Amino acid sequence: MRYVREVTAATSLPVVFYQRGTARLTEDTAAEIAALPGVVGLKDGVGDMERMHRIVRAVRSVPGTEDFQFFNGLPTAEMTAPAYQGIGVDLYSSAVFAFAPEIALAFHRALAEDDVTLVSRLLDEFYGPLVALRDEVPGYAVSLVKAGVTLRGLDVGGVRAPLVDPAPEHMARLSKLIDRGLEVAGA
Repeated sequence: MRYVREVTAATSLPVVFYQRGTARLTEDTAAEIAALPGVVGLKDGVGDMERMHRIVRAVRSVPGTEDFQFFNGLPTAEMTAPAYQGIGVDLYSSAVFAFAPEIALAFHRALAEDDVTLVSRLLDEFYGPLVALRDEVPGYAVSLVKAGVTLRGLDVGGVRAPLVDPAPEHMARLSKLIDRGLEVAGA
């Protein structure tokens, strides 16, 4: 709590608390943080759905938090977006948006419009295989995003150690995945 108070006191910018690593909130602490002036949201990078559901309910019980925002901040958040939506977390951060905004926007639109068919196709034919590729090498959550941006025409350079750039065969798979995702998205 002290850290969040110090950050909010040091800026006039809105603050979103990012729950990840060892920064794991209880419902009571989340409600206290949500009530602080300047704190406008909580981004979850832990993925404990039960805890997050309790946090959402605890924060929503605090007067004045009606506009407080919750974000799904897991890697490839689209894979869990339907589940998070079910507990009241409609927002998510999309790494795919950085290299294939057409796919990310198609998914977001389909989720918002309850187009279960398109959501399922994108999860099965693009996001699921992307996650499988991501999980083959530690650090690929970052490496594949940079590689995707490069494949789409903007050379942003490689990753810094200890991360590694995707192997040539993984670049080829990523390229095919992007093409498939664009096709499914109708882009």
